[in-house]
Amino acid sequence: MTTLSLTCVNNSELTGSFTVFQKAPPTTVPGDLFSLAWFARPTAPGSQVTFDWSPDHCFVWSETGVLQPGVNFAASQVEPANPDGQNLIQLTEDRDGATMFANPSFDGALGSLTIQQLANVVPNRTSVGIGMAGSGTFAIQAAPNMTAVFTPHPNYWVTFGNYQTGDVIDIEDVSGAVEVTYDGAFTSRTINLGLDNLMTVL
Repeated sequence: MTTLSLTCVNNSELTGSFTVFQKAPPTTVPGDLFSLAWFARPTAPGSQVTFDWSPDHCFVWSETGVLQPGVNFAASQVEPANPDGQNLIQLTEDRDGATMFANPSFDGALGSLTIQQLANVVPNRTSVGIGMAGSGTFAIQAAPNMTAVFTPHPNYWVTFGNYQTGDVIDIEDVSGAVEVTYDGAFTSRTINLGLDNLMTVL
């Protein structure tokens, strides 16, 4: 699988973190779907960071409590996922009350990723979602007897601010984000944050 690379250069006088996130694809999901800070790295003025990833999908869950902007989604479990292969998994609890993924299968809708939340899932305790390269990209509040179906549509947006990896992002509050696109000719891109505090894709 192709490895993609993004170098972010801080030529401003701002201190903060370059943060990569994805905007939500069309979904069949009950409840609010949130974007997560997929990658985030502090970058001092005059320095740069590089993110590398392969676009392979995963299922993720986290014990977040109520999921809302300001909460950090630190994945408690990451399981491989493939929209055209192993594309369904169940969220349940074991006999000791520990949350876990179980019963991965190929029984979900082709091209989508499905998470079945079983009857023993405790409301407002955990969140489930999908990710890429081992880090969460989207999450929803888990609830008993609910099924979430995600249709992955990878896209890459970058903002500069005070985010940490896993932070729940309120997309409406993000300003100045730029989209970075990759095609057959581009597997490596660079973003420059200038003295005008604007980001440019080079």
